[in-house]
Amino acid sequence: MPLGGIAVSFAIFGGFVGLAGANVLDVYYQMYRGAFGSWFSFQNTLVRAAPLTLTALCTALPAQLGLVIIGGEGALVLGALGAVVAAHAVDGGNPWVGLFAMAAAGCAVGGALVALEGALRTLRGVNETISSLLLNYIAIGVFKHLVEGPMRDPASLNKPSTRPIGEAYALGTIPGMDVHWGLVYGVIACVAAYVLMRRTAFGFAAKVIGGNARAAQLSGLAVHRVVIVTCGLAGAAAGLAGMVEVAAVHGTANASIIVGYGYTGVLVAFLARQHPLGILPVAVLIGGIGASGGLLQRTEHLPDAAVNVLQGILFVVILASETLRGRFGAQVARVPRSPPRPAPAAPTQKAA
Repeated sequence: MPLGGIAVSFAIFGGFVGLAGANVLDVYYQMYRGAFGSWFSFQNTLVRAAPLTLTALCTALPAQLGLVIIGGEGALVLGALGAVVAAHAVDGGNPWVGLFAMAAAGCAVGGALVALEGALRTLRGVNETISSLLLNYIAIGVFKHLVEGPMRDPASLNKPSTRPIGEAYALGTIPGMDVHWGLVYGVIACVAAYVLMRRTAFGFAAKVIGGNARAAQLSGLAVHRVVIVTCGLAGAAAGLAGMVEVAAVHGTANASIIVGYGYTGVLVAFLARQHPLGILPVAVLIGGIGASGGLLQRTEHLPDAAVNVLQGILFVVILASETLRGRFGAQVARVPRSPPRPAPAAPTQKAA
């Protein structure tokens, strides 16, 4: 992790809360309490970190190809919708079959959305950052239309939502903890992504394409296929996050699912420098920051959105630090080195 950038971000955030009249050290202490100060708060942090591990992969995997995709939010909400549809389709069946169907549907829908973004980039040259951002709005619009319209449960009066999936298809908690199994899904997905991208021929091909797509194509690599498959896997991870939110947290699809986990996953991926295993500790850190917002509001009288300000500062500082790091490295590379001094000649013996 870029620890220097994180330290600078916390210092800037301390300046803001100091101007707001709060004690900076108390704010930092309360953030620690709200995130890691007790077993309850730490479990709350892990619950928030679970979807972030999956949505961060939606940005980290395409980054291996040199793509900047921020479509995790759209893939998450459509994955949640697909999971609900699958649960109702197998209603009354075996719980294991139902959970598998929900996970498969969430991965399929989320993967299809991000694969479309990758296909637009590699086949038509459409900028993937813009297309993924715009498709997020389309996905959220489709989600709201279906939840508030054709799929709405008539019993949901004040808060439109779909019919509940039922207790049989609820994702339980890890034994001895109040943390759902979605955290395990995230850990397994990050480890699998690391193995795929760092230990397989497919991952090597993705790295070659990320270095120079034209050279990779000339060398015979199936560039279009690798890009679309990688983006599909990235979207499947975010779609699985939507399924987890439905099966473990909400029990239905409603507007509460749209809380920005997909966008926060972009920050997690950049903080982890697109490393699949680095996502795990960063997701816990960002999850802890989010979990401390309520405590800051109660004890320091700061708005609950203060933690969002810190996340924004983190994102800006990390982007700036990466840019400066690249420029500094380039300047160091351009510094001419002095030629090596010739070795002194060995003394010669005079002829007798």
